Amino acid sequence: MANKLVAVFLMCIVAAATMHLTTANKVDDQYAGCFNDCEDKCKSEGNGNSFCEMKCDADCVAKETLLNFKDIHFN
Repeated sequence: MANKLVAVFLMCIVAAATMHLTTANKVDDQYAGCFNDCEDKCKSEGNGNSFCEMKCDADCVAKETLLNFKDIHFN
């Protein structure tokens, strides 16, 4: 009986997780565009894959964060 209860509980968790999935929004699209452009440029300069991924991720997250701070209006 306990095994069936655990199985039902796990199935409920899986069902809830799949209902929570969302599609990419505008911010994610902006990040993807920034990252892809940066990575292409970085690799064309002769840098390695890992270096470019870390560099571009940091740069694009910083740009995204800056845009988010500009959207905040302090009273």
